Amino acid sequence: MNGYHCLVVVGAQWGDEGKGKIVDVLAEEADVVARYQGGANAGHTVYVDGEEFVLHQIPSGILHRGKRCLIGNGVVLDLEQFFRELDGLKDRGIDAESRIGVSGRAHLLLEYHKRLDAASERARGTAKIGTTGKGIGPAYEDKVARRGVRVTDLRDASRAHVRIREAAEAANERLLAAGEEPIDAERVADEVLSGRDRLLPLICDTGIEITRALAEGRRVLLEGAQGALLDIDHGTYPYVTSSNTTAAGAATGTGIGPTSIDSVLGVVKAYTTRVGAGPLPTELTDALGDSLRELGGEYGATTGRPRRCGWFDSVVVRYAARINGLTGLALTKLDVLDTFEEIRIATAYEIEGVQLEDFPDDLSLLERAKPIYETLPGWRCSTSDIRSVDELPDNALAYIRRIEELTGTPAWYISVGTGREQIIRVER
Repeated sequence: MNGYHCLVVVGAQWGDEGKGKIVDVLAEEADVVARYQGGANAGHTVYVDGEEFVLHQIPSGILHRGKRCLIGNGVVLDLEQFFRELDGLKDRGIDAESRIGVSGRAHLLLEYHKRLDAASERARGTAKIGTTGKGIGPAYEDKVARRGVRVTDLRDASRAHVRIREAAEAANERLLAAGEEPIDAERVADEVLSGRDRLLPLICDTGIEITRALAEGRRVLLEGAQGALLDIDHGTYPYVTSSNTTAAGAATGTGIGPTSIDSVLGVVKAYTTRVGAGPLPTELTDALGDSLRELGGEYGATTGRPRRCGWFDSVVVRYAARINGLTGLALTKLDVLDTFEEIRIATAYEIEGVQLEDFPDDLSLLERAKPIYETLPGWRCSTSDIRSVDELPDNALAYIRRIEELTGTPAWYISVGTGREQIIRVER
C-alpha cells in the first residue's frame, strides 16, 4: 500500500473501473477493509485462481483470510442480499460471517425502496436516470428525510416492528400516489425481523474500530462503490447515484476524521465506460465502440446491461483527481487495448468554438462538448503476461506516461488481466 496506513480507493470515472480487483490485491497488505457508501447496486468482480466472485455489499477484502471487513454507516444495507452473499461465500469455503462488522448507524434498504425505485423510473419515461433498480435512491431519500430504519433499531424487536411497519405504510402512500400496488407492511416488518438474530452479533461502531486499528499501527483500506462522476454533489447531476462516492465520503461513511486518511488511490480504466443515461463525451457508437465492449467484457456485474464505451477522457480524470485529492492511479484493463493500431486520448473539450480544459458543472454544456483528441500509436502485442513496468512495450509506456501527465497523477498500479497476479506495481 505504498507505505500508507489509511488508504481510500475510489473510482475516478463513472464506476466499473475495476475497484474490486484492486481492493482485493491491496487487502493482502491491509488489516481492516471497510466499505463506506452505496449498497447492492455495486458489483465488484474478483477472480481468485480462475474462480469468479461477485460481491455487492461485502468488502472485497473478505477473500483474504484473517481480514476484518466492515460495512460503514454510509452504506444502505439490503439484508436479503447481504445474507445471500454471506451464504454464497460459506458455500465456497470462505468463513465471512466471523470477520464481518456492520455499523449500527447504517440504514436498511427494504423491499418498498425497490418498488419505489422502479415506480420512479417508469414515471420518468424517456428521461430515465438509468438506475440499477436496487432501491438505492429511495433508501437514501428516507435517510435524509429522517424516516429511515437503521441497523441499530433492530436491537429492540417490538419497537423495530412498529418503526418498519410505519415506514412501509408511509411508502405505500407514495406507491399509491404513483399508481402502483401497495405492499404488505406487516409482512415486510416480519421478514426484516426474521434476520434480526443473525444480524445483531455483527453490529459494531466502525469509526471506533478503524480509529483503534490505526492507533495500533494497523493498516486500513477504505473501499467505495460507483465512481467520482456519479457523486451526488460532484457528478453529472441528475445522472448520478444518491451518495458521496468521492474520497470525502470515506470519512463520513465510516465515522473517522478526514485527517486519518493518508492517501487516495483513483482507479481508472485505460479507456472510458458508463452504464445508463447521462453524457459521455468520448463515447464511440460505431464498430470501434462495439469492439471495446466485447474485448473488455463491458457488461454490468449487477444488471448485466451493456456499458457504453469510449476513449480515455483526461478531462474527466483530471477533475476526479482534483475533487478526490488523488495521490496515485491504478490503471486497469490496459490489455484490452493490445490490438489497436491507434489509441486516442481526449485532452480537452470544444464547446461551440471555445476550448475547455476543465470539467464543466453545466450538464447542457457537457452534452454539447466535443472531445479534442490526441492520437498515440498502439503497441499491437499482448501485455497479459507482463509482470513488470520494464517489460511493457514502449508505446504502452508512452500511453501510461501521457495519462500521468494529463491527469497530474502518477500510476501506482497497472492491471493487464483479471487475475490477482496480473497487477504490475510501479516502483518509484
